[in-house]
Amino acid sequence: MHRTYSMRQSRAPTASQLENPPPPPSTTKTGRIFGRSNFGHAFRKQTAGAFGPDLAKKLSQLVKMEKNVMRSMELVGRERMEVAQQLSLWGEGCDDDVSDVTDKLGVLIYEIGELEDQFVDRYDQYRLTIKSIRNIEASVQPSRDRKQKITDEIAKLKYKDPNSPRITVLEQELVRAEAESLVAEAQLSNITREKVKAAFNYQFDALREHCEKIAIIAGYGKHLLDLIDDTPVTPGETRQPYDGYEASKAIIQDCEDALTNWVTSRAAVRSNLSTRSRTLSQRRRNNLAKSREDGVDFSGQDRSLKDRDSWVPADQHASYHTEVDGEEGAEDEDVGSIVHSGANGEQRGRGTEREPVAA
Repeated sequence: MHRTYSMRQSRAPTASQLENPPPPPSTTKTGRIFGRSNFGHAFRKQTAGAFGPDLAKKLSQLVKMEKNVMRSMELVGRERMEVAQQLSLWGEGCDDDVSDVTDKLGVLIYEIGELEDQFVDRYDQYRLTIKSIRNIEASVQPSRDRKQKITDEIAKLKYKDPNSPRITVLEQELVRAEAESLVAEAQLSNITREKVKAAFNYQFDALREHCEKIAIIAGYGKHLLDLIDDTPVTPGETRQPYDGYEASKAIIQDCEDALTNWVTSRAAVRSNLSTRSRTLSQRRRNNLAKSREDGVDFSGQDRSLKDRDSWVPADQHASYHTEVDGEEGAEDEDVGSIVHSGANGEQRGRGTEREPVAA
């Protein structure tokens, strides 16, 4: 029996690892409270989102559910390795050809288990990136809560004591809270878009590499099966002696070379867009580029908040009452008086209606 060859020998990094260095081991592989059992799955899923800010609850639940997915993938990879070893053990008692081929198939299946373990590490990059969005959401929640609290307090005071001097103070605090909230919301919006794209790029790149390498292993596994002579024999007839040991070793070596030399640029599966999809996607990119070129600058639209003591309600601003030009303005002058407050507090315009002209 030739049962000494294995792909598990120490080897140099693959071309894919040189092009895209592997990430550190997954955070789900360490620090387990419940060990390797599945008891923690249901516990995490039920308690996810039960604590913490409301804004981050949904994403917290997603992060916990992804941890369950990763733990399940770890279990699948570990059990696949055990299956590979058991297949090799079973093949020891079979005929030479079946024994040799099942041993080499065990090597390939064990390699799939190793690939799944590596896939978990890359998948964790996606989960950690999504988790960073959750942390940003949690940091934005206090500014939302503060703004809502001040708004509720103002509404309560206006209902109970409309003339309370505290209303003015609270309105000034509300302006500051809204400014802080605007900054936080803008940061959340920008970071969310950036992190979502990065996170799913991690996941899809990992999926692509994982699936392509499994497809490679499956192809070479089928080549190994061709070494088994499945021609039916009559009772008492003997089969030809098996001479495929070198061939099976060569197939395993070819498989290892294919896995070692695989890089993303040589991926066999290509996602080619239809003409309609390409047109719509290009239109979207063109619209985004045009909006950036023709964007409106709103940087100077707001007053500086440094002079906080000069804040006044909106209806007391000089520009609050809209001036009407043209014929409509003339009609308004005939109907009644129009009084505008100037910048220095003076009253401009007529304060009395026009006296009728005697016939």
